[in-house]
Amino acid sequence: MDEPETPAEPDKPKAPPGTDEGLEALFGLVYGELRRLADGMLRGQRVGHTLQPTALVNEAYMKLASADPSGRLDRGQVMALAATAMRQILVDHARGRNRQKRGGDWRRITLTDPTRPDSPQPLDMLILDDALTRLAELSERKARVVELRCFAGMTNEEVATALGVSRATIAEDWRFARAWLTKELRQEKGG
Repeated sequence: MDEPETPAEPDKPKAPPGTDEGLEALFGLVYGELRRLADGMLRGQRVGHTLQPTALVNEAYMKLASADPSGRLDRGQVMALAATAMRQILVDHARGRNRQKRGGDWRRITLTDPTRPDSPQPLDMLILDDALTRLAELSERKARVVELRCFAGMTNEEVATALGVSRATIAEDWRFARAWLTKELRQEKGG
C-alpha cells in the first residue's frame, strides 16, 4: 500500500524542476534565517503590504535557482547571493510602487538595519540603493560588506570568509561604510 504523500511546508519554496539539489538543501538550511531577516526588513509596513517576508525569501530563492550558479556553494555563498537577490527584489518592488505614486495610495519600501535592533528610523530602500551604488563607485568591497551585513545578516567574520579578506579589513570597511552612509543619508533627508 502506498503511503500518502506528505505535503510540503507552505512557507518554504519548492525548487523548480532541474534545480541543483544541493542548492535546494542548502537554501533549506538558511531559510529560517533569511525569513527572519526579511521580516525585519519589512517590519513596520502598512497592513496588507503587497510584499510579505515569505514572498521576499521565495523570490530570492527563485532568483538563485534560475541563476544556475556553477560550482559548489557553501552557506556563506548562498547567503551572499540571497542578499543581492533580496536587495534587487526590494528595489524593484519600491520602484514599482513608486511608479504608482501618481495613481493613488503608495508607500516606499523601507529597510531597518538588522544589525541594529534599536535602529530609530527605517531607511528608504530607493535612497539606500542609490547610496550603496555611489559607495560601490568608491569601493565595491565596502558596498558589498554593507549588502552582506544588512541584507544577509552576516557577521564580520562571515563576510570576511565570503569575500576572502581578513576580519580586521571587514571591520574597518564596515566602520567606514556606516559613517559614509550615515553622512549620505542625512544629506538626502536635508539634514
